[in-house]
Amino acid sequence: MKGRATMALLLVAGAAFAQTPPRPAERLPPPGIAIPESARAELTEGAAALRKNLDALSSELAGKPALRALLPDVEIFHKAVDWALRYDEFFSEKQVAPAKGFLEQGNERAEQLRAGQAPWLDATGLIVRGYRSTLDGSVQPYGLVVPANWKRSENKASRLLVWLAGRNEKRTELAFLEERETSPGQFTPEETIVLHPYGRFCNATKFAGEADVFEAMKALAANYLIDSNRIVVAGFSMGGASTWHLATHHSGLWCAASPGAGFAETAIFSKALESKEPPPWWEQKLWRWYDATAWAGNLFNCPTIAYSGEIDPQKQSADVMEKAMAAEGLQLERLIGPQTGHKYEPEAQKKLARRLEALLERGKEPMPKEVHLTTYTLQYPRAAWVQVAGMDRQWERAEVRATLENPASVKATTTNVAALQLFVPELRALTIDNHEVALPRPAFGIVVCRTKRGWSVGEPPPPSAKRPGHAGPIDAAFMDSFVFVRPTGKPFYERVGNWTRDELAHATKMWRDVFRGDAPVMDDVQVIGGASSAQNLVLWGDPSSNRLLSKLLPKLPLEWNKEKLVFNGQAYDASHHVPILIFPNPLNPDGYVVLNSGMDFRNDAYGSNARQTPKLPDWAILDLNTPPGPRWPGRIVEAGFFDERWRLPAREP
Repeated sequence: MKGRATMALLLVAGAAFAQTPPRPAERLPPPGIAIPESARAELTEGAAALRKNLDALSSELAGKPALRALLPDVEIFHKAVDWALRYDEFFSEKQVAPAKGFLEQGNERAEQLRAGQAPWLDATGLIVRGYRSTLDGSVQPYGLVVPANWKRSENKASRLLVWLAGRNEKRTELAFLEERETSPGQFTPEETIVLHPYGRFCNATKFAGEADVFEAMKALAANYLIDSNRIVVAGFSMGGASTWHLATHHSGLWCAASPGAGFAETAIFSKALESKEPPPWWEQKLWRWYDATAWAGNLFNCPTIAYSGEIDPQKQSADVMEKAMAAEGLQLERLIGPQTGHKYEPEAQKKLARRLEALLERGKEPMPKEVHLTTYTLQYPRAAWVQVAGMDRQWERAEVRATLENPASVKATTTNVAALQLFVPELRALTIDNHEVALPRPAFGIVVCRTKRGWSVGEPPPPSAKRPGHAGPIDAAFMDSFVFVRPTGKPFYERVGNWTRDELAHATKMWRDVFRGDAPVMDDVQVIGGASSAQNLVLWGDPSSNRLLSKLLPKLPLEWNKEKLVFNGQAYDASHHVPILIFPNPLNPDGYVVLNSGMDFRNDAYGSNARQTPKLPDWAILDLNTPPGPRWPGRIVEAGFFDERWRLPAREP
């Protein structure tokens, strides 16, 4: 197809992938300093008092849902101080004073809610707020810059700039709140609310960091009227990488994007192919999840202005994106700061500010006449009014080029698309791949499916099929509500039991380190008893130790007893092999079951956001004779993907 990007991918074959030598685990955030004992005692007492106040307030507001929904606006202050104390996250004695101030603010807001008031909802300037995440129930903060002339009473839709921050390994909640109460940030367009998502700390808005951006936008929209056609996404450094990702994968949401510096792909930026032991084929295929270069064609309707310092090494991201966009027939608009390193050059920054003002004023076309959609996974299936509802093969390039011939007529061409959904009001005429589709009646959100005879009106993919938002791989389970299901029984083998215990602890700690939340954990018997409403169940252990796993095993694609583990026609010694996989949840077709895995990048990725990519596909068999290390939880004997019906295809090369 004309404009197809030429993306090189080295696929490394092999039935087994050896564990790299272990090295000391890194900590995120790094260890803090010892603050004076008197300050620690005062803060500890103050945090406990605020927690007690919050608990009482939560009960008092039980019959007042509108006020109770604002509790996260108070809880962010408690979490900021409590976690800094609990996890040794003070990095300067200068942080003690703002910590005391946050406890005072928390109690002040609590008393205002108790009185039925929330004056910060009508405030302008710098405001910090919070929401409770659907992923893990944690409280997450976000910052706002509300224009001085904004008035809720005017009921006027506001423009929005979503600003994504650079990497700072010491940006705990405590540091984030202090930043957001003292600095408006790099850009404050006129008559525009600026949203500063926390992004769940320091992960380039990947995984839970990505979910954070949209949860913060949703929380914002609950209290502020936002013009959905005038939203810009922008950021610098790590925030530039975040912008490349969100702009290319969610291109239909923005009226413009402005990435500054950052990275846009994995292999070149991180030199991942230069090691003596290149990543295995499945990991390289999964780079397509976050490589913005592979999704460059989606910027067709999203004006993008890239900024780079002329001598900044991170200028590389705009260089590779410029080439990727050119391969799609698109031209990247670039601003370059002369003889400037890793920062905005003042004149270039002023020019960029003017461009963003103009693009916000113009807004985006809600129903663009032409849509270009590229995807590699049904995790990101949509651009504007076009959605891929089914693919022939995940992780291979799928394309849609669709044109509104008139408000009720569409022509489209596709590649690697099995089902398509079109959100066109009163659609009356449709031609796909030169095939005229018979439409029984005008329909919004109509689904059409490709058969051997061509395209015809069909139904959305069934629960037994990979479909939008439900297509794996393992890490996809942690972008929605989940719970770790802990085994309470005796395992088949002590070795497997010890590995399960240690890996559950590792996954729980890593979720807190990287995504700043406490991973929900429940015993297997609690979940069997119906105590969990979590969508995705992460089952740890084996069929002997985990009663829920034993119950669901007949509906999962494996056999597992004390003698052997059988998967994909291959038998493994159950004394030192365990499966890791993701599969549709038999108890809830809209959710997943995951076996024996949390987020699957490990400590070796802590130091670089570019390496925080999926490491495992839909399934893997693990040999515990090799102990866990900083890269793998053991030796990966075999790994691969399920097909589009969650079946095991022919063995991968």
